Amino acid sequence: MADSQARAAAEALPFDPSEPLPRLRRELATGADGLSAREAARRLAVHGPNEVRRTARSSLARELTGQLVHPLALLLWAAAALAFVADLAVLGWAILAVIAVNAAFALLQERQAERAVETLARYLPEHALVVRDGKPTTVEARDLVPGDVIVLEEGDKVPADARVTDGGVEVDLSMLTGESVPAERVAAAGLLGAPLLDEPNLVFSGTTCVEGQARAVVFATGHHTELGRIAALSQRTRREASPLERQVKKVAWLIAGVATGMGALFLVVGVAVGLPLTDSLMFAIGLLVANVPEGLLPTITLALAVGVRALARRGALVKRLSAVETLGSTSVICTDKTGTLTRNRMRLRALWTPGHGAEAGPWAQELVRTAALCTTVTRDADGEPHGDPTEAALVAGAAERGVPVDLAGRDTGRLALFRFDPRLRLMSAVQDDPGTGGQVRIVVKGAPEAVLPRLQPGADVDSARAAAEELAGGGMRVLAVAVRELPKGAHPPTRREDAESSLSLLGLVGLYDPPRSEVAAAVRRCHEAGVRVHIVTGDNGATAAAVAREVGIGVPRLQVVTASERLDDEELDRLLVKGDAEIVFARSSPETKLKVADTLRAHGRIVAMTGDGVNDAPALHRAHIGVAMGRSGTDVAREAAAMVLTDDDFTTIVTAIESGRRVYDNVRKFIVYIFAHATPEIVPFLVFALSAGAVPLPLTVLQILAIDLGTETLPALALGRERSEPGVMERPPRPPHQGVISRDMLVRSWGYLGLTSAVLVMAGYFYVLWRAGWHPGDPTGVGSPLHHAYVTATTATFAGIVTCQVGTAFAARTDHAALRDIGVLSNPLLLAGIAFELAFTAALVYAPPLQHLFGTAALPLDVVLLVLTFPVLVWGTDELRRARRRRQRRLASTSAPCSVPPWSSRNGG
Repeated sequence: MADSQARAAAEALPFDPSEPLPRLRRELATGADGLSAREAARRLAVHGPNEVRRTARSSLARELTGQLVHPLALLLWAAAALAFVADLAVLGWAILAVIAVNAAFALLQERQAERAVETLARYLPEHALVVRDGKPTTVEARDLVPGDVIVLEEGDKVPADARVTDGGVEVDLSMLTGESVPAERVAAAGLLGAPLLDEPNLVFSGTTCVEGQARAVVFATGHHTELGRIAALSQRTRREASPLERQVKKVAWLIAGVATGMGALFLVVGVAVGLPLTDSLMFAIGLLVANVPEGLLPTITLALAVGVRALARRGALVKRLSAVETLGSTSVICTDKTGTLTRNRMRLRALWTPGHGAEAGPWAQELVRTAALCTTVTRDADGEPHGDPTEAALVAGAAERGVPVDLAGRDTGRLALFRFDPRLRLMSAVQDDPGTGGQVRIVVKGAPEAVLPRLQPGADVDSARAAAEELAGGGMRVLAVAVRELPKGAHPPTRREDAESSLSLLGLVGLYDPPRSEVAAAVRRCHEAGVRVHIVTGDNGATAAAVAREVGIGVPRLQVVTASERLDDEELDRLLVKGDAEIVFARSSPETKLKVADTLRAHGRIVAMTGDGVNDAPALHRAHIGVAMGRSGTDVAREAAAMVLTDDDFTTIVTAIESGRRVYDNVRKFIVYIFAHATPEIVPFLVFALSAGAVPLPLTVLQILAIDLGTETLPALALGRERSEPGVMERPPRPPHQGVISRDMLVRSWGYLGLTSAVLVMAGYFYVLWRAGWHPGDPTGVGSPLHHAYVTATTATFAGIVTCQVGTAFAARTDHAALRDIGVLSNPLLLAGIAFELAFTAALVYAPPLQHLFGTAALPLDVVLLVLTFPVLVWGTDELRRARRRRQRRLASTSAPCSVPPWSSRNGG
């Protein structure tokens, strides 16, 4: 199975790059002198240009239509139409503007995947040095074809997938593999059964040559390259709607169904009980307007936008508003290791010398100084190290231990160099070392399993091997350093096998990329919040596992899975869904990340996936939340992701999850707030209809519009700015199937808050009428003695609903906690919104022009004092309800301890 997996990519290529070079050249019909210009032109016509292609864009008109017929948009269209019917053109145009802005914003998000694919093209160089007709020629990179011979030098971007035929180069493959250490690519035979990216003789389009010079024959161009394959994966993984987007659609259809059904039902009821048709129509329109939450979409948008701004201040740039809410429902984080959990700064951490162990002393200083000599790292104009990060760490470690190495002197005294060979896993240098009085030595460094067999007979190999295993178990990259002194006047060896033999071991060095200090606390918060953390990395499993244990990943246990691309769906189900372990997926490929994301999604988990390379783009796009690195990440990863971390810090993801939970809670608070007002707005129409007109209509359609689009809007928007409730990160993630509206919310809105408000409002209405001597059935129309009392009574109803809104706003600020726990005055925007709605209401009640427009009248002092008690009564009843529920939950928690992990399916996560 390993062979078939390793060659899966090669089978999709027109040519197999792993076969012997003479056979590959025959199949490509090329030689050392490359192709002729005429043959290259013919092949270009057959194979097409060497560029990343994207599929055709979807129809703009179709996407725009989809946004304009969104259920919430349809409700807003209906509200706008009613506003125009009611001769409120300004409100109508305002609603239409909201529809247009939201449609345009959503439309921009749909282009995200296409931008990610287009960004891939930036990794291809504009020009390439190619051998045509036996001569080196510079051509446009898009004109390369299979069979071309290209010339690669230090600093070049590789223009196509190719096999090295002469020389050797060190290539930065991090964009494809996630490995920060450059890989050497040389003209050599392939490794049996190795994945294409591990082949020591292949270079890939878009990667960068760090050092060296080589010639290579192109075997794949365009969409057949690794870069092209990733582009295809990115286009196939379309973004799906977020949980909130799906729930809002359900809510919108529910509201639309309720509003339309109630309007139609009571239109029939009104006619049946003898109401005139015009009155019945007015009644139906009033019910519809009372049920349509005109501010729902703008308020959700604002709540999400507030979350975006808050996260931006903390180092997370969110590119899609709905991603903020999705973060709040995240149940699994799949994170990279290097740079996210760690600092991405390799450091010399441990030393071991034969006979002295980890003791410090002159032998330890000699070890680290010699290791730094066996490097090729240089310094740039600013004095910063340039080259292999591992070698830079050795040079820095020598300086820190008081034995700095003069890099210029190192190069001057170097008599021969055998570069790092990925098959041998070591490098060596013949050095005239001034630190030993001019003694010429062969210095070798490499993997312990490669260096130890080359020691002189009789060396204590077992002790060194045990020490190497102990260091590796601590998550360190272990290198062995050995030397052999040459007799004075001896010629330096010219063959590698002669140089790297009969060595004396100086010791072992352990290099470590330390975890960020704050990550352990962030992981603890994840576990408290019921969020599972897996590591998906291209790095070595032992190193990643050590980092995982150090930061607390692996609760209740840690499992390391190597060669994870070999896992089938059943095995992934067992690991990710049925098991209780947190997992390190080592040596992961792009397909591995995609398979992990798909498996978790298939089982209802909400997945946040981090990544920084081009190879991560498909998985970032497929996950519910793709999180790209802002510092170390590629442009492709940043385009494909929904969120970019400007600080590359895992802790920021946890902060974003908390912010997402707060946003979701605030959306639900807003829904409680607006649903609570439906009851006192509907009840007056029910009283009017069920009394067959004996009770005059307590509220007019224009007054409802004034409430829904005037007094209600600003406090609703302010609820989107509420701070997190206590304990928001101590509860498990909500199940994906949980609706944004729950039965408990409806009971609270329509029952406790709505019914209390309706009773108070109708009490105020009847108080004004009865005080004026009204009895059921008495005429109240224009010209009747009771008409002024009736207008005053409807005004009392309108003012009563507004003041009940104030109490509802304070009650809706918390779902569980007492108001004092978050602070009565802690939301200044809400206080400003309440002040505005009270001032707006006073204007409608006492300003003569608005009185005439909205059918209101000035309220006497006793009625004003009556309605001013409504906020305290509405808020107080809900505060008592929440206090009783808190007591019940405390009793339940003490009698039923939790024995399942927070991410268990029993908790819905």
